[in-house]
Amino acid sequence: MDVLISNAYAQAAGGDPSGGLMGLLPLILMFVVLWFLMIRPQMKRAKEHKAMVEALAKGDEVVTGGGIAGRVTDVGDSFVQVEVAANTVVAVQKQAVATVLPKGTLKSL
Repeated sequence: MDVLISNAYAQAAGGDPSGGLMGLLPLILMFVVLWFLMIRPQMKRAKEHKAMVEALAKGDEVVTGGGIAGRVTDVGDSFVQVEVAANTVVAVQKQAVATVLPKGTLKSL
């Protein structure tokens, strides 16, 4: 019977102090890569968008997140009034403004 089944012996405890750190190294490396590829660029875009929203002024030509293009007629604390056609004004949240267009872009549309 001993021919088919080998005896199992316990191994001695390893005294390797770097074993715990080496186990965490892939996790730390993955977080660093995630930071530089995803989190940091997203924070940069959010900062640029916030600066753009704070700089909105009357007369700016904008495109909203829904794709509506128009000219800003009034700027409030959290809303802007956007003229999308002659005598047609729409209230839009400031955060919904996606981009500010160069002057004269609406005339070419």
